[in-house]
Order: sequence, then C-alpha cells, then structure tokens
Amino acid sequence: MPQNIIKKTPVTELGYGFIPNEYLQPNEDEYKLRNMQNKSGINYRRLTAYEIEALVRNRNTSDDWNSIYVSEAFNPELVKNCKFYGLVRIGKLEPFYLGFSDMKVAVGLYNSTIISSDFGDNVCIDNVNYLSHFIIGNEVIVINVNELVTTNHAKFGNGIIKEGEKESVRIQLEVCNENGGRSIMPFNRMLPGDAYLWSKYRDDVNLLEKFKQFTEAKYNNKRGYYGKIGSRTVIKNSGIIKDCWIGEDAYIKGANKLKNLTINSGINGRTQIGEGVEMVNGIVGFGCRIFYGVKAVRFVMASFSQLKYGARLINSYLGNNATISCCEVLNSLIFPAHEQHHNNSFLCAALIMGQSNIAAGATIGSNHNSRAADGEIIAGRGFWPGLCVSLKHNSKFASFTILAKGDYPTELNITIPFALVSNDVANNQLTVMPGYWFLYNMYALERNSWKYVDRDKRFEKVQKIDYHYLAPDTLNEIVEALTLIEEAVGKAYATKHQQTVDDKEAWIITGKQLLQKNEASTINELEVLLNGIENSKRKVVLNKSLQAYQLFQELISYYAAIQLITVIQQQNIQSFTALQAIIPSHLVRTQWLNIGGQLIPAADVEQLKNSIKNGDIVGWDAVHNWYKHQGDTYDTQKLHHALACFAEVKRVNLAPFTTNELTELLQAAITTKEWMVKGIYTARAKDYDNPFKKMVYDTNEEMNQVIGKLEDNSFIKEQNEALVVFKQEVAAIIEKLS
Repeated sequence: MPQNIIKKTPVTELGYGFIPNEYLQPNEDEYKLRNMQNKSGINYRRLTAYEIEALVRNRNTSDDWNSIYVSEAFNPELVKNCKFYGLVRIGKLEPFYLGFSDMKVAVGLYNSTIISSDFGDNVCIDNVNYLSHFIIGNEVIVINVNELVTTNHAKFGNGIIKEGEKESVRIQLEVCNENGGRSIMPFNRMLPGDAYLWSKYRDDVNLLEKFKQFTEAKYNNKRGYYGKIGSRTVIKNSGIIKDCWIGEDAYIKGANKLKNLTINSGINGRTQIGEGVEMVNGIVGFGCRIFYGVKAVRFVMASFSQLKYGARLINSYLGNNATISCCEVLNSLIFPAHEQHHNNSFLCAALIMGQSNIAAGATIGSNHNSRAADGEIIAGRGFWPGLCVSLKHNSKFASFTILAKGDYPTELNITIPFALVSNDVANNQLTVMPGYWFLYNMYALERNSWKYVDRDKRFEKVQKIDYHYLAPDTLNEIVEALTLIEEAVGKAYATKHQQTVDDKEAWIITGKQLLQKNEASTINELEVLLNGIENSKRKVVLNKSLQAYQLFQELISYYAAIQLITVIQQQNIQSFTALQAIIPSHLVRTQWLNIGGQLIPAADVEQLKNSIKNGDIVGWDAVHNWYKHQGDTYDTQKLHHALACFAEVKRVNLAPFTTNELTELLQAAITTKEWMVKGIYTARAKDYDNPFKKMVYDTNEEMNQVIGKLEDNSFIKEQNEALVVFKQEVAAIIEKLS
C-alpha cells in the first residue's frame, strides 16, 4: 500500500477550484473572498496581443493568457521566465530597482512559478519556486523563497475552524498547565488580560463559552481566504511560508519555516524575523523581533516582544515588551516586561505576572510532584529567581520575590512581598527576609520601575500597566504581611516563655505590642518561624521581622502620601476643603487582581464576568473597551485604596482628616523619599567599594573607564534631582492647603 498518495489532475485545472464546490453558495465563485481582500484600488485589464507576445518571448508560460490581468502601466519586459497558472493580476511594473539596506533588486517578476495571486505596484518577485494564492502589496520584495503558499482552510494562527473541519484541528494554547486544562484559543490582537481571564476562570463554563463565541465571531469560517503580504515588506532567502498573513514593512530573511501565522507589522512597529527561525501556529504582534534559530509552536507574541538565539516558545503567551533568548519556555502565560536571556534556563507550566527576570540555570517548574504533568507555578510581579534555582510544582510567590541560588526541595507558598528567600542547606531550614529590596538593593528596585516605563513601546496602550513597585497589589500583600509578622513574633514569644495556649489572635496581639513598641532586644532573642510557607517539616525562619514590620508600615504611609500628592497635582486642588471633598467618608480596603499586567479591583472583574455572561459586553473589542475604561478610573481607585490601607493599618478615621495630619503625612513622605534616594546611591556604591569588585582593576581610573564613575551615574543624578523637586512640591502643597 503506497504511503504517499499522489493525485494526477489535468494541468489545465492548476490554479482553479481553490474552494471546493460544496463550500460555495449558489451564484458564488471562488474569487468572492479574494476580491473582497484585495483593496489595492488597481484597475486590471486583459493582456494585449503585443504583451502576450512579449511575455512568450521572455520565456514565460501560462495555461490561459486570458486569465492574466494587468494594470494600465504594466510592462511585459519586466516579467521573465515565469510560469503562470489560474487567475493572476499584476499591478504597475516600471523600469526601476528597489533598494533596501544594501540590497538592490529590479522591479518585475522573474524565475518564479505563480498560481492564482494578486500583485500591487512595482513589486520584485524573483526565484520564488512556488507562489500560490497570495495577495501582495505595493513595492514588496520577495526573492529566493522555496514555497509561498496559502491553503483554502488557512486560519492565519487564529484558534478557529473552517467549514467542514473537525474540532480536533482547532489550535489551542495549553498555557499554565501541561494537561491542557487551561487551554485558550489564540486570536489576532489577543491581550494578556484576555489570556489570563480565559485561562483562570475554568470553573465558569458559561464565561468560557462566551470567550469561544467572541473568538469565532471575529473571523469568518468560510474557506478561501488568501494569504497577504503588506506593502514594502521584504522577504528573502527563506524556505517555507505557508498560510501566513503578513503586515506592512515586515522584514523576513533566512527563515526556515513560517506556517499558519499572523505577523503584524506596520509603520507603528516593524516586525523582523531572521535566520533559522521556525514558527508554526501563532500570532506575532507589532514590532516583534525574532532571530537566530528560534522555534515557536502554538504561541502568541504580544507587541514589541522578542525571541532570540535559539529560544523555544511552545504553548505559551509572551506579553508585551518581553524578551526571551536562548532558553526553553513551555506552557506558560507571561505578562508584560519579562526578561529571560540565558541558554540553560527553563520555564514550564507557569503564570508569570510581569516585570520578571529569570536567571541562568533556573529550572522553574520541571519537577512534578503529582502522578501527572499537571503542576503549576504562580509568580507575582517582579519575580526574580537567582542563578541555578530549581522549583517544584505547585508553588506560589508574592510580588517581588527574589530567590537565592539553590535547589528548593518542596513546594513553596511565599506570601510576603519584597522578600529574599534562601534555602539554608547547612541548617536544613528555609529563611525568608521581608523587605530585602528596600534594605539592600534599592537601586535595582527603583531603576527597574523606571526602566519598564521607559521601554514600554506599545502604541496601543489598551491595558494600563502600573510598573511601580508600590501599587494596589503589593500594598495588599504588605498589609496582610504585617498580620503574618505579628502572628509569627507573638507565637515565637509565647514559645520562648513556654506559653502553651494555641491562640492565633493572642499571638497577633502580643506580636503587635512588641513590634509597635520597638522591643528590639526582646524580638532579636526570638526564633521567629513561619507556617504554611513550605511543604515540609523543617523550620521556616523569618529574618529581620522588626525591620520589615517598620519598613512596611512606613511604605503604607508613603504610598498614601504619594497618591494624595498625585491627585492634588492632577486635579489642581487649591484648598484643603477641596481635598477633603474627594476623600470618601467610608474607606474599605478592597482586593485587587493582576489581569494581564493591569491592576483591577476584584469586584470590578466579577462585574466584567457577569456583564459578559448576561450579554451586556459582547465581543473582544467590547472587553478591550472595558479595559480602557478601567484604566481611566485607575488613579481614583488607587487613591481610595491607598487611603483605605493607611486608615486600616494606622487605625485612623480619615473622615475628619485635618491639615496637621496631612502635613505630618507629607513630611514623613519626604523622610521616606530621602532614605530611598540614599539607598539607591548606597546600593550602587557597594560595587565601587567592594574589594572583590575592584580587584580586577589595577587602578581606580581603569575601573571608572570600564564601568563609569559613580558620580556620573545618570540614574542616580535623576533620582537626586527628583528628590529636590519632590521636596519643593510637598512644601508648596503644605503651604497652599494650610
């Protein structure tokens, strides 16, 4: 029995019957969708006898010269050694050459097999072995391509099925979990928030069905759509390009295989795909860069993300302004501003909520603890596992968790933000140091916050992303961490004094008294332990509990002050009475969720879900408009949340907020800002004072030439200048409102 089924069909049928008759409506031909797609505005006509003679003289052939249509400015001398089949339409061809970078190519169609395709004006098609069913824009360059073809069931990477297809052919991304239980259907312009909502709420069957309907409604399920290559796109020296929709100004060179893709590109963001790349079943956003041996299968790359140097991205969503190089990422949902650069890092079955950095040797999610591949890792914003970190499923991390180098043997549930977590092998214990970033690496914390804003290249900022380390999500974690620290200190005190009563509330009261009275000598003598952090029987030690507690309290006050300053400036508030008017009489701290990088109150997310299910919000465009509306209200909601956190922790009532209290709060913010700026300088200065850093340089002059002078550090200068401005602004506000 032959394994390769070879069908013999008369050559006169080549290029015709693209859509099988059973999928055509009465009085409908196979060119209806093609004509709808071709928006060039070119008026095509039949060839003249002279033009046919010239084409034949130039070694061109056609099954039917009457099936070739051209524009009025067609020049037959610029078409040589081509074979035409089916209906082919050719725009203006003029005796010019197109120059792109160092490449210069003559306008025209040369040395190619062309089947049922449309061409815009002044294209260069040369040595394309097989070009079938594409619509090509103006001034496009395609040279040295083996196969450029579209099938009648092309979906261009979208998770839909065409007429007559089985459900089994639908492309889905198995994000966050390898067992497919969180699968989502990719679609062009899919935002990180869309992917998160779809993957998260798997218990809401009605919601999931709506998402499926939204996706299918965006695209016609009819067969017969042609592939597209937008104007000014350059494709050279590539292998197979099949079922692809390629935007304008794209640059593709040396790709091995591109199949079933939408590649967005244009004047707002040129997408580039380079040598050795293989991409199948996916969506590429505007401004993406993919180079050097990348393999991507079943994926979405949001705008301005990058894959480089042999990276593998499989069954994953990569958020905006993110970069993955060299390594392997499987079954993951990654929010914007993610960095992963090293060949020997591995990320699998993970939800990474943005502003993250995965170091070399990190093995995140490779060790399954159940009897099936169904584990998950969830990491809040700012996740930073150090060199050679190995984690087990299931594990969960609060915002801005940093993991010291080590093999973590069991599952972790780190609920305290800004913490350094270390596997202390010598003492067989896990240690957690809250507030590490503020205490020891303020430079990196502040600079990263600035960096993400500076590098956000999105031209369509549908989802408003707050890159600051102090935001509603981290503040909630800080408030909850205070209670956790109080309980741990109180329990440690009770244990030391052999108080056997198992009373959580009593521990919290005792711990709060010790911490708020700054009983440093007493607390420092305690062995403060945490429960529920690691799935083991060994100790989990909480380090620097008093410093962290005081730091977190100060950050809550600082955050509230910053939000008040912001609203006073934005709304140009001129009196204390006007400020009081915008502060709600009843403040309650609310829960917030990170929806694809956008921070949204949990209650509003529930309202969104209900509006989708009851039909008030229909379609992904409506969901995206909802994101925009949430972004418009974010600053006000953030202010209310900040004041609620402050009122809860400080146990104050802001309804009779006084000018003295405001002045005290704002002046305290200056003090906090001062030590933050000092901490930024101190953290960087360590690199200049550490003898082990300096030992590779013979002189200070050599060091300064290599890494720059500390006093010339532009970021530190900016922070010092910002502190001066901040003090002036606060002084002006106090004077104005007092």
